[in-house]
Amino acid sequence: MKIACIGGGPAGLYFGLLMKLADAGHEVAVIERNRPYDTFGWGVVFSDATLDNLKEADPVSAEQISAAFNHWDDIEIHYKGQSMRSSGHGFIGIGRKKLLNILQARCEELGVNLVFETDVGDDQAIAEKYQADLVIAADGLNSRVRTRYAATYKPDIDTRLCRFVWLGTEQTFDAFTFAFVQTEHGWFQAHAYQFEPGMSTFIVETLDETWKAAGLDAMTQEDGIAYCEKLFAPWLGGHALVSNAGHLRGSAIWIRFPRVICDTWIHEQALPGGRSVPVVLMGDAAHTAHFSIGSGTKLALEDAIELHRSILSHGGDLRAALRHYQDVRSIEVLKIQNAARNSTEWFENVARYAGFEPRQFAYSLLTRSQRISHENLRLRDAQWLEGYEHWLAGKAGLNANGAGHPVPPMLTPYKARGVTLKNRIVVSPMAMYSSVDGVPGDFHLVHLGGRAMGGAGLVMVEMTCVSPQARITPGCPGLWTDEQMQAFRRIVDFVHRNSDARIGIQLGHAGRKGSTRVSWEGTDMPLPEGNWPLVSASALPYIAGVSQVPQAMTREQMDAVRDQFAAAARRAAQAGFDWLELHCAHGYLLSSFISPLTNQRDDEYGGSLDNRLRYPLEVFDAVRAAWPEDLPMSVRISAHDWVDGGITADDAIQIALRFKQAGADMLDCSSGQVSKAEQPVYGRMYQTPFSDRIRNEAGVPTIAVGAIFEADHVNSIIASGRADLCALARPHLADAAWTLRESARIGYTDVSWPRQYFPAKRQLETNFERAAAYAQPLAK
Repeated sequence: MKIACIGGGPAGLYFGLLMKLADAGHEVAVIERNRPYDTFGWGVVFSDATLDNLKEADPVSAEQISAAFNHWDDIEIHYKGQSMRSSGHGFIGIGRKKLLNILQARCEELGVNLVFETDVGDDQAIAEKYQADLVIAADGLNSRVRTRYAATYKPDIDTRLCRFVWLGTEQTFDAFTFAFVQTEHGWFQAHAYQFEPGMSTFIVETLDETWKAAGLDAMTQEDGIAYCEKLFAPWLGGHALVSNAGHLRGSAIWIRFPRVICDTWIHEQALPGGRSVPVVLMGDAAHTAHFSIGSGTKLALEDAIELHRSILSHGGDLRAALRHYQDVRSIEVLKIQNAARNSTEWFENVARYAGFEPRQFAYSLLTRSQRISHENLRLRDAQWLEGYEHWLAGKAGLNANGAGHPVPPMLTPYKARGVTLKNRIVVSPMAMYSSVDGVPGDFHLVHLGGRAMGGAGLVMVEMTCVSPQARITPGCPGLWTDEQMQAFRRIVDFVHRNSDARIGIQLGHAGRKGSTRVSWEGTDMPLPEGNWPLVSASALPYIAGVSQVPQAMTREQMDAVRDQFAAAARRAAQAGFDWLELHCAHGYLLSSFISPLTNQRDDEYGGSLDNRLRYPLEVFDAVRAAWPEDLPMSVRISAHDWVDGGITADDAIQIALRFKQAGADMLDCSSGQVSKAEQPVYGRMYQTPFSDRIRNEAGVPTIAVGAIFEADHVNSIIASGRADLCALARPHLADAAWTLRESARIGYTDVSWPRQYFPAKRQLETNFERAAAYAQPLAK
């Protein structure tokens, strides 16, 4: 095969040498615009796992890289005058120039044709010159090839919010070091690591608006570097910061990171004579991942490894090999890019976490990408994590003397007004559609009672309706009669007598989503008969052409419904509930006022967000006045509509602030279900970022919901300060004793069980202990 690689970075060089290793008969040319052994930049970093991949692909170059790298396990964080260090992270630092020199020498040894000082302006001319069967476009972040064939590759380039400058220093660091400095203009942070004896990379990063406010946009290169030296002097030990971007002037050395995603990586280019050649993107030309997770070089090298493998495994069918390469790599790259996005956003929002105490700030930084979870951090550095768990338990009012097994974050207590929850687990309100005339029966007694005995701190009743016309379905529970109140009191009394859980109720009104069948007979489908009239903010059906058209509420109807909510709250108090939640999410009545997708009113209840919140806040005030002062009240909101023109996370901050001002104790942060046009982005813990923002920007305690299904998820969310409670729905449908089972699974045994079930406790714990012991040698 004849191969032309445009770009002599890690991707092009490594692919070239691997193909020559596979078959010395391959003719491989790597064309690079710089001079031989020239390069720009300082050190690059990748993980131990990447080195293992290199050892398998080419032991010779891997040995040379291993001999040249600087290895460290520790991460050190400097924040608010404190230094915190965590170990077990396994990074490799090597000079970019040294890495390229090793790969260049290995290419020459194997007979790869290295062509330097050649600026490729026309990939087709290169393909013709070398009679290439395959062209590799490894021409970097500003790829000309990607730009030329943009209609095929369909690149999505997102320029991020921070400015950064890539510098070097003779100060050396024995850990991957993060230093944070707060200035009058905003936060600056440094990412520093040693990559060879006597030399370190030192990246300074800050928000673009902070960079401009500090005047760095108007400074010369020398003055900008001097500014950074002064800012980070405590960590530089008197050493200077230096730049090797001599061809750039002034503020040009500061750039904003462009995140690159391509829809496809393969372009088939027709050449003269009827021949065609595939042009394949690799490395930064195909994708980028923010430097804060150190994956750019890793991705480039692993692209080369996978394309090489794909070609070898497809028996000469090059097109099939290329499709396989794209299919395999795009999945892995997306995982890395998702982690990089999380990390990028964390560093863009340092101010969001500025109120954290240093230990929690450090934990948040270490777990920012979500690739490192609570238990993964334990594997890396159990001592640091256990110290943090003891500290966190002490903050929750538990014994913090550091002795014994620390209490997992999910099992620490939480206090709101006069109610203390024994742990942070909430059984989410889940519609059961099993009431008769709004009266909960034996099913609810067993369902809710069982989950209360299953270990959760708070069990929430499904959305309970304030009138017959407020129901979603005929099977929904209500609190508009004393009979319903008495039925609920039976359940509440059972929970209080037989468990140490608390029980709460969620009050709501279906609005335009009412008068439908129970879910197993057709979700959101209107009743075949016996429909009742619907009301909403505006006369818009939920499903056009299918759902009923609701009436836009009149002022009289708004007053009546408000009073129904208040009456239901009084009955909830009579029934003995510990917690009340107002449902302002998922497109139901109060949500329909908040979202611009469903509120098209032209009176004082429509238009601006303040106007759209007016009626939900009126209802909140009425309910809060009817609900006992010493009992907490939360509000569930849709923090994002997942539809253009709908509610966004920025809006959710304002919504949260308004409910906070009105007296809400907590925001339950859900999303969507407002419009059938929604396009959610699903994934584990996918709604937790909304909780994170609301809690740490609006300063409101939050409940995180959505695809949370392991103790590790809950512990990570609570420990990182992304939420105060975690609500789980489907996991509790599958396992009423989810909290007890997960506690046993993570090895925490100091948890209370119902007396009647206690004989099963030790057996469950032993089973998990045996499974863990069996898995350890397998993992090795």
